[in-house]
Amino acid sequence: MTRSEGPGHVLHSKSELTRGTWRIRTDNLAMARRLQATVQDTLDRETADPSIRLVGAAFEKEGDPARCWSERIVSACEEIVLTWLRLRRASLAAHPAARDPGAALRGVHGAGPGPGARLTIDGVEAVGKPRPRDREGRPFSTCVLAFDESWAEELAG
Repeated sequence: MTRSEGPGHVLHSKSELTRGTWRIRTDNLAMARRLQATVQDTLDRETADPSIRLVGAAFEKEGDPARCWSERIVSACEEIVLTWLRLRRASLAAHPAARDPGAALRGVHGAGPGPGARLTIDGVEAVGKPRPRDREGRPFSTCVLAFDESWAEELAG
């Protein structure tokens, strides 16, 4: 038996444009809180903090994943545009819990790490740049676009 909070999007952002504080935008508050309580602690401990306010937003996307992809996130307080440039071929990555047959949480996602990206908030562009990373022996970066993620939590009973 699994529990579902339904589909949705969530954006965790922290930059000079957010004055160095975490902001979380989502179109599914329940899903975002469930991810904070289960997954985020292993991905980025800071984003698992339930005191971070969640703000409802609409998510739109456009582009060609083989070249350039943009996501536009609009809330009552701001407009965020994320653009990934020179996306690499997506790879399937499994959350560590997915490899453990006794784990309560399993997750996989397809990600297209890109060496180039832009972040704007209300038309102001962030100055930071993606940094190269290695993930399971493959080139990766701090700029990841996950086209699809699925998380399942096994429930007792």
